[in-house]
Amino acid sequence: MELKRIKIRSRVLLGFSIFMFLILVYAYAKLEWHMPNQPALNPNLVRGRILTEDGTILAQTIPGAKYGEFKRIYPQKTLAGQLIGVMGTDQGLSGLERFYEEELRAGHDVITSIDPWVQAIVEAHLNTQATENMGEYGSAIVLDTHSGKILAAATWPPFDPNKWRSYPDFQKQWQNRPFMDTYEPGSVVKALTVGAVMNDGLTTPNSWYDTPMARKIGGATIHDSVFHPPKLDTQHILRYSSNIGISHLVENYSDQQMYEYFKGYGIGQDIPLETLPAQGGILYNWKNWKLIQKVNMGFGQGLTTTTLQMAAAYNVLANDGRYIAPYLISADRIREEREVLRPETARTMRTMLRNVIEEGIPTAASVPGYQLGGKTGTAQVVVNGRYSSEIYNSVFAGFFPSNQPKVTMVVMVHGAKKNHHGSQLAAPIFRDVASEMLSAWGLPPEWDIMAEQKEIRLNRKP
Repeated sequence: MELKRIKIRSRVLLGFSIFMFLILVYAYAKLEWHMPNQPALNPNLVRGRILTEDGTILAQTIPGAKYGEFKRIYPQKTLAGQLIGVMGTDQGLSGLERFYEEELRAGHDVITSIDPWVQAIVEAHLNTQATENMGEYGSAIVLDTHSGKILAAATWPPFDPNKWRSYPDFQKQWQNRPFMDTYEPGSVVKALTVGAVMNDGLTTPNSWYDTPMARKIGGATIHDSVFHPPKLDTQHILRYSSNIGISHLVENYSDQQMYEYFKGYGIGQDIPLETLPAQGGILYNWKNWKLIQKVNMGFGQGLTTTTLQMAAAYNVLANDGRYIAPYLISADRIREEREVLRPETARTMRTMLRNVIEEGIPTAASVPGYQLGGKTGTAQVVVNGRYSSEIYNSVFAGFFPSNQPKVTMVVMVHGAKKNHHGSQLAAPIFRDVASEMLSAWGLPPEWDIMAEQKEIRLNRKP
């Protein structure tokens, strides 16, 4: 009996010794191999990724330096940095990181419509031109014409979300300018005005008007800045960007009708853009308009838009007269469409805007062998209640190819110290992006069509 008790005690002691030995081995292994003290991460704590449709990762979570920690990284660095936004200690602070916080926190991926290649070339050309001409900031939007998909949404100067804490004024640097900056767009609006008046049958490309370099309207005097003949047809009102010509078109035009067209283009209206915020701009109620206000709005003063909003408006011209709400996140797309212009009016406007480039700014905005359409704007900026003679917004809005557009694009650079005109700064950005995209598409040159159209223009008489 005594022997049996001794054997039992021996087995207990042996088991206890083995247990203690294993604890010592485990402790030694932790010290030797730096094994963690914390339990494994709960998979639900891993934040969802931000991706493009082709699978390019814009934001993802990876393990941190210490076990149990994780780190948010942005593998494409500055690409679409402001649009993606930044992650703070435990939540998104700006951009998609902030406004898709619920989905990302739940571990769900957010897939954007951004084409990383298009985004990269837009950012590159915007950076080159804005830097060379000493701009203050800028933005650009590229839309797929027929779907409204946002292919690029660029903000300049560039911003790297990986290093957001190193920026001296990071809240200013991470602003998503194409969606949030409102400004008077200037002469790019003239094409929208002409489209409205033409759609109502009140002018044609060949309708002629007296166009002195200055004219009194409603107790004020408006001026043209580009010298031109004393008579212009509607086509050349756009070609010479004549404020005087626009004043003739809208002087007796219905205030309410003009307002409804501008509203149809989306000017001054909220864009139904899923979860992300976007400014709506300003379009004053037509019941309060004075004549000079209406005339000014006809050539792009006295109303405000964003770059995204102007791209959606020009897309009406590119898309045979139909407004399509832009979208960034396919899963949350809000399908809003409406007819603003008749298809034949939109096609006529595309021809007129192609002629604006080919006759007016071929070097600045054309790509040899291809048809592009668009309009420049050089908008004075209001400072202390008055239009500045030193600070301008350089703007270009257009589409390509102009006969059957695939892409609509708007560029804006604010406060350039050199070459601040739209034709000098914004138009070359449009041209260079178009050149790369047309080349990548592999479209054959359109020389025969262009020669035939040039012959028709040369034979047109006043």
